Amino acid sequence: KKGTESLTVSSDEEEDDAGYLDVAVSEMKHPPPQLSPMPEGLTTHQVVRRHILSSIIQSERSYLESLRRILQEYHRPLMEADPRILSPRKIRPIFFRVREITQCHSMFQIALASRVAEWDSSEKIGDLFVASFSKSMVLDVYSEYVNNFTSAMALIKKACISKPAFLEFLKKKQASSVDRITLYGLMVKPIQRFPQFILLLQDMLKNTPKGHVDRLPLQLALTELEMLAEKLNEQKRVADQITETQQLARSVSDRLLSKVLNAEQGSLVLCETLVETVYGERGQVLKSKERKVFLFDDVLVCANINVKGPPDISSLVPIGPKYTMKWTAPLAQVQVVEVGQEGAQSKDTLFQQSGAKRPGGACKAAFGPPRLYQELQELQHDLSVVEEVTLLVGTLQGTYQNLNTTVAQDWCLALQRLIRIKEEQIQSANKCRLRLQVPGRPDKSGRPVSFMVVFNTPNPLSKISWVNRLHLAKIALREENTPGWLYGEDEGKAMAPLWRPLLSCHLPVFATKSPERKLEAALHNPVHCALLGFSAASTCLPQGYLWVAGGAEASQGQIEIFSLNRPTPRPVKSLQLCSAVRCLVYVSEPSPAEEPEAGVHKASGVGANICVGLDDGRVLVYGSVDTAAQCLQTLPDPDGCPVLCLKHSSSFLFAGLRNGTLRFYERRNSDDLWEPASCRSVNLGSEPVRTLLVLDDSVWASCGNAVTCLFLSLQKFEVHPDPMVSVAHMACAGGGVWMAFSEGSSIRLFHTETLELLQEINISTRSTLLNTGQRSMRVTSLLICQGLLWVGTAQGLIITLPVPKLEGIPKITGKGMISLNAHCGPVDFLVATTSTLSPELLKRDSVGDGPDSACGGEDRSDTSSQESLQQSGPHQAEGRGKGRGILLQYKLRSTSGLPGRPLTGQADEASDSSLESLEHSVEDGSIYELSDDPEMWVRGRPCERDGGRRDRVISAAVISGGKGFRRLKEGAPAGTRTGAEGSENNLLVWQLPLTV
Repeated sequence: KKGTESLTVSSDEEEDDAGYLDVAVSEMKHPPPQLSPMPEGLTTHQVVRRHILSSIIQSERSYLESLRRILQEYHRPLMEADPRILSPRKIRPIFFRVREITQCHSMFQIALASRVAEWDSSEKIGDLFVASFSKSMVLDVYSEYVNNFTSAMALIKKACISKPAFLEFLKKKQASSVDRITLYGLMVKPIQRFPQFILLLQDMLKNTPKGHVDRLPLQLALTELEMLAEKLNEQKRVADQITETQQLARSVSDRLLSKVLNAEQGSLVLCETLVETVYGERGQVLKSKERKVFLFDDVLVCANINVKGPPDISSLVPIGPKYTMKWTAPLAQVQVVEVGQEGAQSKDTLFQQSGAKRPGGACKAAFGPPRLYQELQELQHDLSVVEEVTLLVGTLQGTYQNLNTTVAQDWCLALQRLIRIKEEQIQSANKCRLRLQVPGRPDKSGRPVSFMVVFNTPNPLSKISWVNRLHLAKIALREENTPGWLYGEDEGKAMAPLWRPLLSCHLPVFATKSPERKLEAALHNPVHCALLGFSAASTCLPQGYLWVAGGAEASQGQIEIFSLNRPTPRPVKSLQLCSAVRCLVYVSEPSPAEEPEAGVHKASGVGANICVGLDDGRVLVYGSVDTAAQCLQTLPDPDGCPVLCLKHSSSFLFAGLRNGTLRFYERRNSDDLWEPASCRSVNLGSEPVRTLLVLDDSVWASCGNAVTCLFLSLQKFEVHPDPMVSVAHMACAGGGVWMAFSEGSSIRLFHTETLELLQEINISTRSTLLNTGQRSMRVTSLLICQGLLWVGTAQGLIITLPVPKLEGIPKITGKGMISLNAHCGPVDFLVATTSTLSPELLKRDSVGDGPDSACGGEDRSDTSSQESLQQSGPHQAEGRGKGRGILLQYKLRSTSGLPGRPLTGQADEASDSSLESLEHSVEDGSIYELSDDPEMWVRGRPCERDGGRRDRVISAAVISGGKGFRRLKEGAPAGTRTGAEGSENNLLVWQLPLTV
């Protein structure tokens, strides 16, 4: 009734709604939020924040209206219809939990109206979101709605087919509505609600200055909303996955396979609609058809798609397709075959093309991009012949108009241009075609028969995802990854396949040295590799090099450099130092925004470099590994105090010393190195400065149980009550800093602006599933990477805890996981290796759109270009910048006066733009695997600072270092090991799925 509030429980839904109260909210007593007129004298931030608040009010009002439309225009008429359109037993599951969601947001709107009324005096809204959406009831209601959503849509579809009156009811409701929105369009809004909230609060936070009363509440609100959205997204993914798998299982005639698929409903890694294409011998497209491809954790399934259903139903609710099984293959026997790799396959294996008629048995297939590759080889052969002819023409004694050096040189340039065009066609073909070698039935003689399947992917990102997930799914089948982690009891059920880090490999480091040598530090030196092919970029570790430093007291130090441009790290360089290495830091090349002011002359800088802190107090500056890793500078220390930690900002290099001193140097404008004469020191106390952290506008330095923030002035605050305990590790993400200590198993989270303690976690309670043989654990390393807080322990275990990825506070949002693959001693370091794949890999070029160069295959350039570079002679070095392994020895001269159609190296006017896009810079000839000969090291293309791109593919891996390697079993003592000995230093490489 209008003007009143009532608390009622529907008797019809009493069983389903146990624990929920139906609250009728009166708009007369609780009017919707209304923002007062804007006062004068507001700052720009205040004006923008008011506009964002107005958007929140309007968005929430529209959302509540949509929820009420579901109840008033659909649920109530169906329940009150006479005669019945649907029985209440069918109506209730369709609208399950809509009423409760409406009540949650009605209460939120009341609180929002109160906060809006006092906005000009408080300007605070973040705490309201935290109070409203951190309640377990909100998560429960939304979770139940999301879990039921797929079933509700299936019920609507079934009712539309079996009950014509219901179908007519939905049509009339849609036709009579102002916006013509369907019931499905209304019911999908709760699934989209929290991502909308997150976007609005992100905008609000960006326009909330530091020190504002609303800043910390907004960050906490983003944390809560992201956690809630991720859980709901995961539940929706699982529900959709189960529906897809059940639909597939129903289409399988083989009962055993159908039973297996039903049992593997939670193991679907990836499924997508791809276009299978069959080519003729000349490369022409014979036929193409859409297939649904399912990648489970151990099997690959291809199915035909049969979409059937009345068109009037599909306009009201999505019609799920029906499938017919085409083929299945064990994942271990499926291979991604790129263009140019066919010769590497077993000679005993016969090939047939999927969908092609076999003339008389199995045969090698010739189709599409492989024909392009053959044409490329023919052009390369012709070029070598013409080059020989050119040399012979130069020896002619007579003079001839159409047979001279000028003409022959033009032939060479023309062929070089055709080769570049062909390379680009193949690269374009590589980007959006997936070629799979799938096992078939053996022939009559028992020889294995494989057939090649070619799928068109919707875009290059899809191709990258398929190659990467196929690669990781195979790694996940290895014994050490089944399982590789133990997790909290409340998390394992809804986890997606490949959700955990996978142990890609483990390898020794400093194996030939004394076992006393201790791992001290490691860093990732990112290097963009121009020659790293499309498929390799999807399966390899993040591009670049890994520096691993070690040493012992009063002994020499050593640095091992590993190349990461392969699935397994490969050692390429070793540096011997006269003092033990204590720390490393990678200093990136200054961005254009950091360059000196206009008018100041700046010589060519040295680019990225690596700073090495030594036990004797010196800091050595090395060039990046792709410039021969030479020592460029030495920063001395007259006191000889060991350097325990290094960090850098855009203008300074900071060094924490054992005697409690923080030392820093200014950057030189002349060459981007550091100015020794600018060295200044700040004494922070008597305890060692164990760890440093550089934030946007300040530096945090630990000394004993306190941390000092340096920003214009010094601000010191205590982070642990025990003065005998020191801060040993710090890791930052968003608006928070996690800290670990020299003693104890607790880690603490502090706000970066207010320095307030926000959360404390005891990691020992996270390891109760594993009997470590000790009462408590000690943290030895700390890292935040890809939404996980990695905690290395003195027991050799690695614990990962989920944290939000956005601008919120990185609070722990779950119980986390414990690694079953561990070191035999303390985890000395955890280092993140991340890189963004080249944007060129993500472009779908128009060169390869036709049937002759349709997308598919790749990686040909990985070897051919490198070999061309290495085989070039001294007289050819001049031409390296103009071609990819093809050396231009001559300048083009005019031959327009000669008869006939010229074979010319110049492009037509219409193709000038395409030729320009085919030009290659000097870096395109870089080798991406280091040779042992320093003379072969060529500078690679620097990493692009392209954080604003929408199409970004991030490759990430975490590498841990410590003594030995062991495989733990649940409940086994920490001393139990199955694997390598524990005396030597080992690196464990944990690979993560590509983030697309």
